[in-house]
Amino acid sequence: MFLSPTDILALTLTFKLALVTTLLLLLISTPLAWFLSRWNSPWRALFESVIALPLILPPTVLGFYLLIFLAPDSFIGSGWHALTGQQLAFSFTGLVIASMLYSLPFVVQPLQLAFEKIDPATLECAKVLGASSWRRFTSIVIPSTRNSFLLASVLGFAHTIGEFGVVLMIGGNIPGETQVLSLVLYDYVESLDYDAAHRLAATLVCFSVVMLVIVYSLNRGTLLRRKVAGNSSHTTTSEGGA
Repeated sequence: MFLSPTDILALTLTFKLALVTTLLLLLISTPLAWFLSRWNSPWRALFESVIALPLILPPTVLGFYLLIFLAPDSFIGSGWHALTGQQLAFSFTGLVIASMLYSLPFVVQPLQLAFEKIDPATLECAKVLGASSWRRFTSIVIPSTRNSFLLASVLGFAHTIGEFGVVLMIGGNIPGETQVLSLVLYDYVESLDYDAAHRLAATLVCFSVVMLVIVYSLNRGTLLRRKVAGNSSHTTTSEGGA
């Protein structure tokens, strides 16, 4: 068998974690990215810097502070335990929270850049015609940035798949609960089981290649559409001038 039962269990848990994290990130990142794209304030750079921290912060540092904030004796951890009877540290829920914070910039930034490129005049015209804020967002913004939503989803999903330091710190290495693929691979290498490590690593490499192909295809499609739109606009302007 190419993958062992332990590998399959970790694979299932990893994809479940990535899917839940990506869906929650899309719900949170969409209004956040829209707000940042329309917010003209000196404080904007500070907020963007905080969101981008996981890009440069060592994962173990982020995992360490999350472990402190989500520990059973912390305010957040004790409050969650009082409400649900469960702890956040070393649990799947804590893993989701950590993954969301770690992958947040990979979802927010593509959406924010796409929102900033939307022509404000188009939204203003729709507003004058009586379209509500929600109608303008669903009818103009989302269709115009569809590829950016797909790109943000792929980046968030793939980044969650490859997590190691954060999930190790906040989730431990509990089989079936917090043991994701990267931790299983680490265990194989630590126990010198290189055959199993090769199989699992090859699976992750293939997955990574597929994700990158999707990302570059989406970027290429977006650039081509913008180029065609720009040429069409230039042609229309030239004909009007003639």
